[in-house]
Amino acid sequence: MAIRTRTFLFGVAVLALLGACTPAFDFGASTLSPAGRMAQNQPGNMPAAAGETFGTGPVRVALLLPLSGDPGIANVGISMANASRLAVEFVTGNPKIGDNITIVLKDTGVTSGGAAQRAQEAVNEGASLILGPLKADQVSAAGAVARSAGIPLIGFSNNTGAAAPGIYLLNVLPEVEARRSLSYVKAKGRQAVAGIFPTSSFGKVQQGAFQQATADLGLTPRAVYTFSSEAEARSVIDQMLPQLKSGAIDALFIPDRATAPSFAALLAQAGVPKGNVTIIGSADWEGDSTILQAPYLAGAVYPAVDDTGYQALKPEYQAKFGSVPHPLATIAYTATILANVSALSKGTPRYDRTQLTSAGGFNGRDGVFRFLPNGRSEYALIMKQVAAGGAQRIDGPKL
Repeated sequence: MAIRTRTFLFGVAVLALLGACTPAFDFGASTLSPAGRMAQNQPGNMPAAAGETFGTGPVRVALLLPLSGDPGIANVGISMANASRLAVEFVTGNPKIGDNITIVLKDTGVTSGGAAQRAQEAVNEGASLILGPLKADQVSAAGAVARSAGIPLIGFSNNTGAAAPGIYLLNVLPEVEARRSLSYVKAKGRQAVAGIFPTSSFGKVQQGAFQQATADLGLTPRAVYTFSSEAEARSVIDQMLPQLKSGAIDALFIPDRATAPSFAALLAQAGVPKGNVTIIGSADWEGDSTILQAPYLAGAVYPAVDDTGYQALKPEYQAKFGSVPHPLATIAYTATILANVSALSKGTPRYDRTQLTSAGGFNGRDGVFRFLPNGRSEYALIMKQVAAGGAQRIDGPKL
């Protein structure tokens, strides 16, 4: 599982459906005070829920996150749980928004078995929707339980293999990143693309995303190379050198942030003029100081999530919890607000697939996104360019 950087600003019309032909989701106006809504919305005839609860709405929503086990992953889960709490506070504190849900927080640990157990627990407790878990294997395990019960699940993995009808991924997927960046360079006149990928699980995923994106955009890759050692990396550059110098390859996709600076050094040593080739990175490049300091990578481009929403959430989060939120906190905030939308939570059936997969999509903390019927998602990403002193935004968000 790659844990990446993410984010986008919520306006007044939080999570409204987009598009003139699609009616907006409203949140359900309420003139009751928070105390009055609490009394009105207490769930009745529901079994007791195991886990911390927040919110007072009548619709039960389970939030499955790793809160224990591996400290690194647990810290991400805790940050996401905190962001969900803030989202519920936003709802309950706004008299113009219906208080529709009660979140039940459940600790999955880091195993798929733990995720499946918590999902079954949520089903038995009458949950209408499951949010999470985080890791791909956990999403698949919990998703199988949810599908058997006829309950939709919105997971937080960015591994496309975890998606399925009824199991939606609220995260930026590799093929979406690749399509955004390749579409950008194609619009700039670059047509002869090639890709270099490590023989790792990350590399294989990125290679598949590259091949899917080029097919979607009508591009034919001039070359696709893999490597597992420095010697193989040098061999790749040697093989590409004639095409790079002649312009027969004018765009080079190097998504792996750990080795991108080394490839840049090899290209410089080989004497490839910087103007001959546009180097394209992945969203994993965001914030990497080594990439920003590599002279040959100046001018390279990569896709990213606009961090406006994260920057807006950060001071509120810090004030309440005394720490900086993990970048993935924004998707938990978005998921919680989405779950509370009246047209979804009060619909018949609740969280209807047709409405969840509306082509118009939604606007969340990380910007515009939409779910596809196959469970995958698409995000509107910006494009950045490596420059002295940091990366600069060069193109606004686009799906």
